[in-house]
Amino acid sequence: MTHTPESLSSSGRHSGDQGDTKRRRRVPGRVRALLAGGLVLGVGATVTLAAWNDSEFATASFQAGTFNLQGSADGTTFADHASAPGSSLGFSVNASTLSPGDVVYAPYAVRLAANTTSPATVTITAPGTTGTVTGLSYSLIQPTAFGCSSATTGTTLVPAATAVGSVPGSVTFQLAPGTPTTAAGAAVNLCFVVTAGAGLTQSQTGSATWQFQAVSH
Repeated sequence: MTHTPESLSSSGRHSGDQGDTKRRRRVPGRVRALLAGGLVLGVGATVTLAAWNDSEFATASFQAGTFNLQGSADGTTFADHASAPGSSLGFSVNASTLSPGDVVYAPYAVRLAANTTSPATVTITAPGTTGTVTGLSYSLIQPTAFGCSSATTGTTLVPAATAVGSVPGSVTFQLAPGTPTTAAGAAVNLCFVVTAGAGLTQSQTGSATWQFQAVSH
């Protein structure tokens, strides 16, 4: 049979199309899988993961408070008397010319100084003595107001007839800081009552120094 050019042309196109189809069909499944996987990876590469994080900080500063005890012999002018002999007590009569039966009185006051941040317990320790204090006894009163005389009343801290140079047991009182702390605390007033007994000897000389020891709490 003789084929016309048209038939050849037609047959050629069909043959080429069939060849391309066969070649496409012959692409191995593994290659197609790789191509498909490549598409998946391409899509995955465009995803950006957001990073979530947060922080909290806390800082504390520490500073120690201040603590200072002051005393006054006149109830007005307060100062530090941190070592013996300290402030001189202002007795109502001349304590250097005592006779048996004489009673002398001396006021005193203590307080916490300005900027003191803690309350305190004050302990009165046994007075240190020099010279001779034989025949002398005392009492210590805590009145509500500053002053000291035979008419003074208040809380008895040291009972009458206590020998000068001793303190019976533990004698304490409380002090509060000022409010605000830039102010001094309220003063605690004290009254020393010293009595000369029959055992006093002529021309004897002596002194006693009481200590007020404040401890913060």
